[in-house]
Amino acid sequence: MNSEVIIIIVQIIAALGVVVSVVYLAVQIHQQNEITKAQFGHSLTQRVYERYFATTKDSEFSEFLSKDWSRHDLTDTEQWRVTMFIITLLVDIFDVYEKVKKGFVDEKHLVMRMNALKFGTMKTDLARSVWDYWKLSRDEDFIKWFESEVFDSNDTMVDKDIVSSGLKSSLR
Repeated sequence: MNSEVIIIIVQIIAALGVVVSVVYLAVQIHQQNEITKAQFGHSLTQRVYERYFATTKDSEFSEFLSKDWSRHDLTDTEQWRVTMFIITLLVDIFDVYEKVKKGFVDEKHLVMRMNALKFGTMKTDLARSVWDYWKLSRDEDFIKWFESEVFDSNDTMVDKDIVSSGLKSSLR
């Protein structure tokens, strides 16, 4: 064999090594993305479970959640607690919406939270006031999507296809 053939063989082997390395890295990145997505989903689910668990172990919290928040005779403390709880729910929705928009989590996390809000939490005057303040921190697409889902709909349940189409149009 002459030296030119050996050099060509070495270059081919080196090129194959580069291709194999790139494919291996792509597989590793894909796996890491899937793991990260699963971790985000788990942390979002964990937040909801913690709220559910709090209602089972804390009777005062359960009593607070079961109050009619649309009543006008709530004490100042009760109004403050309701406001803080609604803010907590909104911030959670903001976070989940962004994660869905970026493809980090499944849309089911957003649908589940929107269903919970539409049970009546956001139908109170107090919730509307909180939203009117907090929406100043959101972009116009989110505001349109959220308000059409929560305030313009007469349904008590969110249709997953509607959320999907609304979210997809706000992503464009």
